[in-house]
Amino acid sequence: MNLDDQALLRVVFQVALRARAKGNHPFGALLVDDQGNVLMEAENLVVTSNDCTAHAETQLMRVASQKYDREYLSKCSLYASTEPCCMCAGAIFWGNVRRVVFGLRHEQLYTLTGGSTADALPISCREIFSRGNKPVEVIGPLLEEEAAQVHAGFWV
Repeated sequence: MNLDDQALLRVVFQVALRARAKGNHPFGALLVDDQGNVLMEAENLVVTSNDCTAHAETQLMRVASQKYDREYLSKCSLYASTEPCCMCAGAIFWGNVRRVVFGLRHEQLYTLTGGSTADALPISCREIFSRGNKPVEVIGPLLEEEAAQVHAGFWV
């Protein structure tokens, strides 16, 4: 972790809070180029779009893969307020982003949601990426207490 990672995670926590303020689940994602410039951001839209696939990371990868070529994306980093789920990890992998930085680990998220994994596939993004044919660097959890604050009071 470096100071840029910390600063960008704090930005993505604000994106997640905006999603929450709009009635969606508190998740956000940023795409950052190899110079540290934020290229785009995405909020979770599951509730307001009535689309179970509208996770922040998947939303971001849909747009990014249309706007940027795979080679360019391979040099980018994706910042996520919470560890990407298996669906989002797949979108990141197929979009060719090779670096993921996240705040809250999935085990901690399940604790905050009351421990229910009825609608969850509790598998780490590291495991998903490790089964692929190209490396994806995963950094996290980082600033986990701050990341947890984004969810405070939401799931109860």
